[in-house]
Amino acid sequence: MVTDFGRSKEWAEAHFFVVRMPMGFRSAETESQVRAIAERVAASAGLELVDAEWKGGLKRGVLQIYIDKPAGVTHADCETVSRQLSAILDVEDFFPYSYNLEVSSPGLDRKLSKPADFERFAGRKARFRLRNPFEGSRQLTARITGHEDGRVALETKNGSNAALALEDIEQARLVVEI
Repeated sequence: MVTDFGRSKEWAEAHFFVVRMPMGFRSAETESQVRAIAERVAASAGLELVDAEWKGGLKRGVLQIYIDKPAGVTHADCETVSRQLSAILDVEDFFPYSYNLEVSSPGLDRKLSKPADFERFAGRKARFRLRNPFEGSRQLTARITGHEDGRVALETKNGSNAALALEDIEQARLVVEI
């Protein structure tokens, strides 16, 4: 009880709840469906879907689509995928709130996740974040020498050969070499 110039005031104790909107897609099923649609749209334009990510909360989030092709991605490629994918997602009503769709190339330091990525970029240097330590560290920079039987073959900085199971790689990105 607090008094204010002779009058008493009773205060209720306030309870505050902070609700965080989940990051990522609403569900694994939605993510799978969106990826499948994006893969079909990209393939119909002669492109590869590299990744699909949801950034932000459910309201006003951003769906980022990364596409690629051996000759490189053009603005026209991004526009084509954006128009077709946007139309399909809006008709299917995957997202109950407004969202922004961004379609772009994966960039020079693109993510590597599929076996085909490691085969395509053999000879290139990559930075790895591992689930378990390799030679005492979860971080590793090495040259990719190939992929076989679910293992990525590498040449480490000291020139030795190593192999990592795909499931042991948390994230891999190309290193920009100039």
